[in-house]
Amino acid sequence: MSAFASPDLNPLVLPADLTQVDGRRAGPAPDEYALALAAARRALTPCGDASLVWHVWGEDGADPALAPLVLLHGGSGSWTHWLRNVLPLAASGRRVYVPDLPGFGDSALPPAGADADAAPGPIEQGLAQLLGNAACDVAGFSFGGLVAGLLASQFPARVARLVLLGAPGFGIEPLQPFKLKGWRHLDSAEQRQAVHHHNLQALMLHDPAAITPFVCQLQATNAQRDRLPGRRLARTDILARTLPELRCPVLALYGEQDPFYKGQTALYEVALRQAPGFQTLGAIAEAGHWAQFERAAAFNAALLALLDRPR
Repeated sequence: MSAFASPDLNPLVLPADLTQVDGRRAGPAPDEYALALAAARRALTPCGDASLVWHVWGEDGADPALAPLVLLHGGSGSWTHWLRNVLPLAASGRRVYVPDLPGFGDSALPPAGADADAAPGPIEQGLAQLLGNAACDVAGFSFGGLVAGLLASQFPARVARLVLLGAPGFGIEPLQPFKLKGWRHLDSAEQRQAVHHHNLQALMLHDPAAITPFVCQLQATNAQRDRLPGRRLARTDILARTLPELRCPVLALYGEQDPFYKGQTALYEVALRQAPGFQTLGAIAEAGHWAQFERAAAFNAALLALLDRPR
């Protein structure tokens, strides 16, 4: 059995005391993590030589008239990219399914490949085991949006509706280039933590006050478990070329301050309109790339409004 996806492996272990990360307290956020995890059911489905790890919320009391909701996280992430969303979304009456994508978090490496195109097969296999033939609403964040688009293309009967959040794969470069720093070569925890703080501020979060010690620890833990470092498809136009093939409704959201989208939403909308079922492109105000975390209440309301739209 791989060291990842073991039934006995605790998915994400965070230090009980985060005050030593940079001398500031993280406030109630660790309780936020504990509450979300305690409410989840952990499930395993096949992935290569081991398992794809899922967390599931809202199974008890779910409205059978509502499609299951699948949330796909971003690069160097895990289910915790949706930490502030899973409970409110489940409270709306939806069953919420969140995998650690192949090669991330606690999930095993994909059986073949090492990029977004290696993920749809294991995800579909897992959904078939968990949900049978049920069609799902699928929302993908960043790299997960790219995976979600490929999933909808390869398995059209599975995806009832596709929601893209800050998705790449359009071949559009940011107006103001930014540089993320490497951290694996650094010797000290303090140096690595400083790099994670820098990367969060450069891309993920708009408000510097949102970058708490807890958030830095989430970022560090997720980044350490990223085993697909050679990903390149997000820098191409593969999603833009896939959109005309899609049969499902396509909706999109982005953080207003997301460096990928800022000042270029018209270009993204032109590309999105190539999807026959394109419906809308909306912004989450005062949010960076990781909009569903930074402005969770606004995002949750926006996503639920999209999911309540007629297909």
